[in-house]
Amino acid sequence: MRGLACVLMFQTHCYDAWLGGNARKTSFLKASQLLGTLPAPLFLFLAGVSFALVTDKLIRKRLTPAEITRAMLRRGAEIFAFGLLFRLQEFLIAWGWAPWSDLLRVDVLNIIGLSMILMALTCGMVLHVWGRASSPAQAEHTGAPVKNGVGLAGWSSSAVAGGQGHSGFPMIAAAIAAAALIALLTPPLYTTWRPIWLPWPLESYIDGCHNLGAPQSWLFPLFPWAAFAFAGLAAGFILFSDQARNQTAKTLTLFAGIGAVAILAARQLDHSSFHLYSTYDYWHTSPNFLMMRIGMLLVICFLSYAWCRWGLGTLGFSPLIQLGQTSLLVYWVHIEFVYGRFSLLPKRSQSILTASRGLLEICLFMLILSLLRTRIDWKRVDWKRFNWKKISRPVQPV
Repeated sequence: MRGLACVLMFQTHCYDAWLGGNARKTSFLKASQLLGTLPAPLFLFLAGVSFALVTDKLIRKRLTPAEITRAMLRRGAEIFAFGLLFRLQEFLIAWGWAPWSDLLRVDVLNIIGLSMILMALTCGMVLHVWGRASSPAQAEHTGAPVKNGVGLAGWSSSAVAGGQGHSGFPMIAAAIAAAALIALLTPPLYTTWRPIWLPWPLESYIDGCHNLGAPQSWLFPLFPWAAFAFAGLAAGFILFSDQARNQTAKTLTLFAGIGAVAILAARQLDHSSFHLYSTYDYWHTSPNFLMMRIGMLLVICFLSYAWCRWGLGTLGFSPLIQLGQTSLLVYWVHIEFVYGRFSLLPKRSQSILTASRGLLEICLFMLILSLLRTRIDWKRVDWKRFNWKKISRPVQPV
């Protein structure tokens, strides 16, 4: 799924950066931008799934809620720091024509990091409350250890709900509730409840206003984007539960069914006369559009599994799987060759055919970069064996 997100991201950025003239007025660019609504939700959703996987492993190791929370908070802080570092790199490369406010732009890496921090706090609270509900006597009865007066019997994924085999139902319920709350709060936070009393760099993390005085559709604030991460968190805890591990195909088929229902429900709600909010903006703040995209993500989960289990992904090398292994690296690098000073093509001046050729080149270059990253163990390279003086010495004329 990460590989698919990378390819969709490449095509969106390439056509947006390079198409010019009449090519920008075609339905081709509109279709490209429509597909471009999927990469960010995919990355956030998969961040939630990965978060659930790591948290499940820590639970199975019987770490305390505090230890799990600290570990996941550190990981979220690292991703957030990467986001700030990425913005600094972009500003330095564009030195001279980029405004200083670009340093504070809310980008997708920033929101992935902050979403992970919020998920860590949510999971920590759920584990703490559920651990308190499991008394030391219950833990002693089940043979599980007791630490700091809290029974750890409920810390395995299959028994996180009091040892009754509910596969982490409290965690799943909390994640779904968080996603729903974020979706429902988004419209008022963009209109009547806008936190205009905050400095714009902070307000931008709520509604994406940046320094322009109004929410911007091209930014990635917590509302509504963090909802995709919490949806992935719920899906992840379901997938990694003991019941689902032995019947992955059935679980993902169920995901696809739920996704299809969500898509149909979102479409029906969008066309109905009932609107919960006075200001209705389907493409940017509507919970209906968010539900539609989450439904599509669940369907993509099943299709990705089918591709890897029964489709072309079983034939050997898969470019999509390869790109997905280094998604952060190719995201970081390709931006400079599309939007930056090192753009492969002059921006806003290309035909569809020329831009498509550039897109193919970007895909190939990023695939080669990904292979270099994963197929070579750079730590084992003996750099001391290289004669750098000889390499750098200019050739003397005869």
